[in-house]
Amino acid sequence: MSKTIFITGAGTGLGKGTAIGLAEKGHHVIAAVEIISQITSLREAASEAGVELEVIKLDITSKRDQQLIEEYDYDVFVTNAAIGEGGPIAEIPVDRVREVYETNVFSTLENAQIAAKKFVEKKKGKIIFLSSIVGIVGMPYLGAYVSSKHAVEAIAKTMKAELEEFGVQVATINPGPFETGFNDRMFEEKHKWYDENKNFTPRTSIAETEKILDEQYDPQDMINKMVEVIEADHHAFRTAYPQEAEDMMKEEEKKNWEERV
Repeated sequence: MSKTIFITGAGTGLGKGTAIGLAEKGHHVIAAVEIISQITSLREAASEAGVELEVIKLDITSKRDQQLIEEYDYDVFVTNAAIGEGGPIAEIPVDRVREVYETNVFSTLENAQIAAKKFVEKKKGKIIFLSSIVGIVGMPYLGAYVSSKHAVEAIAKTMKAELEEFGVQVATINPGPFETGFNDRMFEEKHKWYDENKNFTPRTSIAETEKILDEQYDPQDMINKMVEVIEADHHAFRTAYPQEAEDMMKEEEKKNWEERV
């Protein structure tokens, strides 16, 4: 059955591909993008794919733009928009962490609260939080982003428990590292402040984590999985993909009980 699906952060990467993929499956997609210039490029991409999207400009940190979440009617709300920041958590300027949290946690929660109220009134609906493998795995030198996704996990679990009595579903999708350019940009951000001659964290240590950039997956596989989950009537609370990501997340949780300091 065709659904109306509202997805934020649809201007690039997995969000863009998923919006188009959902439209290809016959769903009405309200695709929200951060900046005006992304409207044209997303409409062109949709046209090339032979589908129509309702593309709107929505900066999720803008109170004025957030009003659009209230104005539209939809069956599924997908909180996909996020930003990233790399660098050692013991040295990163905290104002940069605040900026990550403002988008990934506080504004994401504000958006989800608007959708939640609408769904509670209708006694149905589904909210999907785009989390990450690092919502569970504490990956070094990505602490700002990692901790923000840990917060998203807690918000999703809490909201799921609280909204069940109203017939509202809540779930997470946890991608592994996919080659959309997001991860590359996240590591590059630290160069705005990190200086190997001033910071105590060795450049070589950070470089070890950056090796994951050479091992990223084809984003189309993740897009297909996201489309599958978002349109489904029922599915797991947490969907980690690919299988290697799920295995790593489960191993991390087990390891944390066994590790000693």
